[in-house]
Amino acid sequence: MLAIFDGAQRAHDPQFFLSSGAMRPCPEKPSRIDALLGGVARLGLAVRAPRDHGMDAIAAIHPERYLTFLQTIHARWSRIEGASPEVIPNIHPRCREDGYPLSAVGQAGFHMTDTSCPIGPNTWGSAYASAQTAIEGVEALLAGQTAYALCRPPGHHAFTDLAGGFCYLNNTAIAAQALTLQGRRVAVLDVDLHHGNGTQGIFYERPDVLTVSVHAHPERYYPFFWGYPEETGAEGANLNLALPRGTGDDGFLRALDQGLQKISDWGADTLVLALGLDAFQGDPFAGLAVTTAGFGAIGRAVRGLGLPTLIVQEGGYLCPELGDNLAAVLTPWL
Repeated sequence: MLAIFDGAQRAHDPQFFLSSGAMRPCPEKPSRIDALLGGVARLGLAVRAPRDHGMDAIAAIHPERYLTFLQTIHARWSRIEGASPEVIPNIHPRCREDGYPLSAVGQAGFHMTDTSCPIGPNTWGSAYASAQTAIEGVEALLAGQTAYALCRPPGHHAFTDLAGGFCYLNNTAIAAQALTLQGRRVAVLDVDLHHGNGTQGIFYERPDVLTVSVHAHPERYYPFFWGYPEETGAEGANLNLALPRGTGDDGFLRALDQGLQKISDWGADTLVLALGLDAFQGDPFAGLAVTTAGFGAIGRAVRGLGLPTLIVQEGGYLCPELGDNLAAVLTPWL
């Protein structure tokens, strides 16, 4: 197994985080990287930096208008008198068919679903490096290797032209699309605490990519508006397994078994595992109650599919066990 990481991902350091109306420290901090690298080091994995693969794979998912926005919005925002240090939306359109403004403030509202994806001076560079890490993982998989792509910022809440939930470029979707273009029949399995709404949205009308998500039920949990079991996608190529708050190992693993059966029945020949570690019982978001041993069981179950697998890091926030949880998931591939 190979681990892939680009140090440029450290530069993005978001400060603004609004939760239930209160300003709180943003949990998506660069220090997450060190905890995850600690787990990689415990397994003795080689770590390599990705090559710069350019924009083609990114542009296969995200349209030019959105990519231009991400690259330029902070500089434009900073020219507004009295503007905040980070780009944070204060107005949103009624729907995606509403008018597209020239205003930086209006475009921020158009391209950002919530306030938990502030854009600072280094956001684009880190998001670009994160996407390149996933693309390098695709190259490794096509060369016959299992790869863990340490992607930060994460990606699964980003739609084609919407940032949200700490996410700007959808690394998992970029990887799945690149593999699909190479003739693979790809399934995406998302085990993050939060539903991978961006990934679902990107592929929802496409029966050629299967998306499966095991997550806390959105009726009272982020992302609230997506992730319900009745969302089945084109030709049934989307499966949401929504769990009650506080679900532990047994309930999570039962749902995972359903997801793995769907992947097997669908006939996937390649898997992208969107690996969130925030379902952990000690994670700051405290939505589910998976243990470190439970993460080991998740890894064994997914490995048991026997599919070529690219593992893309999604959530998982600072707690003493973060690196241990990553090591537990990855160990079955060693």
